[in-house]
Amino acid sequence: MRTILTALILCISVFANTVYGADGKTPAILPDGTYMFAQRDTCELYLDVYNPAEGSSTCIGEKEKPTIIFVFGGGFISGSRDDVFYTPWYKMMTDNGYRIIAIDYRLGLKGARKVGVAQVNLLDKAIHMAVEDLFSATGFIVENAASLGVDPGNIVVSGSSAGAITALQADYELCNGTAWASVLPEGFRYAGVMSFSGGILSRHGKLKYRTEPSPTLLLHGTEDKLVNYRQIRFFNIGFFGADKIAKRFAKFGYSYNILRFLGCGHEIAGIMDDSTAYQFAFLENNVMNGEKYIVDMTVDDPTIVKAGSQSRKELYGGK
Repeated sequence: MRTILTALILCISVFANTVYGADGKTPAILPDGTYMFAQRDTCELYLDVYNPAEGSSTCIGEKEKPTIIFVFGGGFISGSRDDVFYTPWYKMMTDNGYRIIAIDYRLGLKGARKVGVAQVNLLDKAIHMAVEDLFSATGFIVENAASLGVDPGNIVVSGSSAGAITALQADYELCNGTAWASVLPEGFRYAGVMSFSGGILSRHGKLKYRTEPSPTLLLHGTEDKLVNYRQIRFFNIGFFGADKIAKRFAKFGYSYNILRFLGCGHEIAGIMDDSTAYQFAFLENNVMNGEKYIVDMTVDDPTIVKAGSQSRKELYGGK
């Protein structure tokens, strides 16, 4: 694994390689640094660091706001860490004193035409490739925490759509001590998880956590058919959406907030910058203050739905 010092040269070229949107507009924010965190057989993987904005408040009282790792969406088929779709949210978070670290991961379903429970092996492979890359990025951040200004015990993982699946799955693997999580330092835990339309794949029946999961924020549309809001089960194989995850958390007294967007589909994966009030409340109460502040809310907000629908058009090319 490369250190911060050997990766600093990437910062020089980041501005020249910035991705622009289809409308020709520049991103809302540019990264403060870009680093290679892993080298695979097929590619090199990078992460972008967006530090808290100058003059922003990085603490609430004496407690420091967490660093947030973000995993992009795109169905494990497409997407990128620096897509201009996400940069308004990066800016809103950094303006409010949070550090965002947006990461690459390998797209395990690139070129696939159809993936469902019937193709569970293909889906499983794609999810765990992404989880492996997320853990590599996390390990790099922890190893270089001092240089990056990160508290390794205060890292939240978040994601949209496929990225949300990756974030939730990663915490599930950590809690169950699987081989995937063995690359991280012993005892490492995420301080929190934020999922925008995600779920968890299990080959062992209903969800079971050997140790208590991290405080988790779940945002999901109740009519989501792309990433199922409830569950899909076939014997011991299951894919569990936000509704089922919340029920398991409630049964065992785990810390969670769930926002159920009534009548909405997968567009909720694209409302990060339209739901920051919920995120800030979760981060302050459940993550920073360590409270088991349970929120189970059904949201019927036409303003957010409209914003999410437009975001979905931008993210998925008008589909």
